[in-house]
This record gives sequence, structure tokens and C-alpha cells, in this order.
Amino acid sequence: MTIKKLLIANRGEIAVRIIRAARELGIATVQVYSKADKDSLAVRLADEAVDIGPPQASKSYLNQAAILAAASATGADAIHPGYGFLAENANFAEAVEAAGLIFVGPTAQSIRLMGDKVAAREAAAAAGVPTVPGSRGRLDSAEAAFALVETTGFPVMIKAAAGGGGRGIRIARTAEEFHHLMPQAQAEALAAFGDGGLYVEKLVEGARHIEVQVLGDGKDVIHCFDRECSLQRRRQKVWEEAPSPSLTPAVREQLCASAVALAKAVNYRGAGTIEYLYDDRSHEFYFLEMNTRIQVEHPVTEMVTGIDLMIEMIRIAGGEPLRIRQDQVRVKGHAIEVRINAEDPAKGFLPNPGTVSALSIPGGEGVRFDSMLYAGYTVPPFYDSLLGKLIVHDKDRPSAIARLDRALAELEVDGLATTKSLHQALARDPDVQAGRFHTAWLEPWLASHAEALAAATPSPSVKLTPTTAP
Repeated sequence: MTIKKLLIANRGEIAVRIIRAARELGIATVQVYSKADKDSLAVRLADEAVDIGPPQASKSYLNQAAILAAASATGADAIHPGYGFLAENANFAEAVEAAGLIFVGPTAQSIRLMGDKVAAREAAAAAGVPTVPGSRGRLDSAEAAFALVETTGFPVMIKAAAGGGGRGIRIARTAEEFHHLMPQAQAEALAAFGDGGLYVEKLVEGARHIEVQVLGDGKDVIHCFDRECSLQRRRQKVWEEAPSPSLTPAVREQLCASAVALAKAVNYRGAGTIEYLYDDRSHEFYFLEMNTRIQVEHPVTEMVTGIDLMIEMIRIAGGEPLRIRQDQVRVKGHAIEVRINAEDPAKGFLPNPGTVSALSIPGGEGVRFDSMLYAGYTVPPFYDSLLGKLIVHDKDRPSAIARLDRALAELEVDGLATTKSLHQALARDPDVQAGRFHTAWLEPWLASHAEALAAATPSPSVKLTPTTAP
């Protein structure tokens, strides 16, 4: 292992996750932090911590110069970007390596290629991976886009060529809607990613969101099977599970093989995820995008395969070859992850930062809680509302859902509203229990369950159970 000291260029639960993995590898850690995060759990756990600026992400976690200066000042020899912020920024990956440091992730070339949605579609098609009918290149004008739509037909999705996270996406079902929404999508993409380029693809109605975890060393690639991420609110995942309850064995084999083929085609290094749309009526799947980083939902794959993805990606970045053969990867049981956010279901999921006055973390067989929380911690209002991830594992899906329901009942975060009540309701819903859902299922379900969710969400001022240590 060539990495001796690792700087974490991120925050929250993923920073804690990286620190713990590094410590198990005997690697010293440096946590950078904004002034809003000076009391964070990651700062407490790291061997060293460096203030890199004000609360605004643009002046701290996105400040490449400050991060590189912190690495130089502390003698770090590697940087892990986590997810979000600079994780998929090819220029940052290049700057890290130009400074003589190791970037824990793929090459800048892979990030750049797969980060551009149009280039990624072309790479997928070249690797023999099915793609949704749509534009083969960037569409920089409404006229060119509409000419394409006249051949594909409605409905269509207008999507940003750069970026992700549901930004810059619009659905048009008529020509009138298309001409109205196209400028909106272009403006949002430009504001969010500094790139107004778009592409258009046919909308696959009632599709499921399936993804395949891959792990490569730049030469060899394996897959760690699939995850189902179809339960989404505003195109943001809220519940993920492995393996997908919707795939047949034959489709699973084809899907995973296609992911490996694409990752090999781009000489992928590190942990990455290839996402697909899946029509469980026709059993057809289509390439959606590749995330060239560790995913929020990676723990469900770890739970069913027994592979520590964080440790493996650090080992690979340190120069070690892939040490796991494909025939060694097996799925055992079923795992589910739910995202616990500081959002108030009683108020339309309004962000609800505040101070954690008491905390009770669930335990027992097959229960894991990846979080940044401790009693007395004040959640800052400047960042994503994710507090932590509750992950459960059991012998099969019904048992995992029952375990999730039990673990959620034990989880208490006093002082701020969370999305716990949403996940309890989902775990008890007959359609969710039967696996009958798709990417557009949750929004109408939320509308019909709004009052029940509001009633089930305790007020942040209510005192709950005593604390336990983080």
C-alpha cells in the first residue's frame, strides 16, 4: 500500500465512512472542513483536521486550491473525494495528480468521458449496451431537438448533457410542452453545471431504476451484482435494495455482463456504478448513465456480497491489483437501505436542520447505521439534508423488510424532524412489500398519504428516548 496519509475532501456520513475504512488499512487521515462543520463527527474522528473556508460549499468543499493546500501542509499523499462536490470533477482529478498526489477514484479521462451524458451514451452503444432511443449527440438548439422528437415521438425526456441528480430534466408529452420546457431545461442545466447542452431520449413509462456495481483496477473489471433504486422522490432516491426484486436470473446475467463490458471499454479504475432503466413487462433494459464514484447506496451491495467497497477502492488507488475474481462474488440474502434526511414530511419535506438533543441508534443482527450524528451535534443548514443511512440485511426480502421496520422503530433523532415516518409507511405498504413499484410510483403515493405521514412525524420539540454514543 503506497498510501500513508489520506485527505478526505468531503463531509458528513461519507467522510466518516472513509475515515473508518482508512483506519482499518492503517492509513492516517486528514479531514478538511468548513467553518460550519468544525464540530462534525468526521473532524472528531480524523487524525488531523484543516479549516478550508466559510460554510458556502463554493468557498470550501469546492475550493480546489484550498483542498490541495491542505494536502500539502499536512503531508497527505492521497485525496478521497467521496461523492458529490468534486468527486466527478475531471479537472480536480487532474490537479490532484499534477500535485503528485493519488486521486482515489477513476482517471480524469474516465470521469470526463462518462460524465458527459452524450459521450457516455456513445461509449455504451459502442460497447454493445442497449441505449434508450434518442439523440446521438449534444443538442444545442431547440430546432435540432424538436427535429429529433418528430422521429422518436412523444413522450420524451429533455436532459442535461452534464451533471446529474435530476437537475435539468423535463418531461414533454406534446409539442407545445416541448417548446415550453426546452428553454427551462437549458437554463437550469447552465445554472447547475455551467453547461447548457442537452440531449433528448424517449420516455420509458413505468420503468424501474436498476444499477450495477462495478470494481476495476484499470485492466480487470468485476461486477458486484445489482441494486434496485426505483423508489424516488423528485428523482432523488429514498430507498435502495440489493438484489433487485424485479430481475429474472437471465436478465440479471445480461445486465451485469453489459456493465462489465462498458467498464472494461473505458479502462475503469475504482468503484463505479452503471445505471439502467428496466421495463419489467418486456424485460428490456437501457443504459442510463455511469457514476464514476462511490454511491450513497453502496452499503447494500456490501451487505449482500461481504465486499468492503471502500477498502477495495483505496487499495486499488494505492496501486494494488484487483484481488477479487468474478467467481468469488456471491449474493447472500437481501439488504435494504433507507436515507434518513433532516426533512419534515409534515411540511412537504422542508429541510429541517437543528441540534440533535438525543439519539438512539438501532442495533441487533443485520443492522447498520452509517451517519454523521451524535447527541449535541448541530446539523448545519448549508448542505444536503442527508443525516445517515439505515441499512438492514436478512435471509430474504420479506425478512429484511420486517427487520427494517423493527430498526426504524428503534431509531430516534430528537431535536429535528426526519424522514423516518416515510420509511416506516413504505415498509408497511402492500405494494412495496410485493415489489410493485417503479420510478414514478412514489410521487402519487406521497400525495395520497400526506396527512398520514404528517400525523406520524413527531414534532422536533418532543423529547424522545435517552442517548447512546455514536
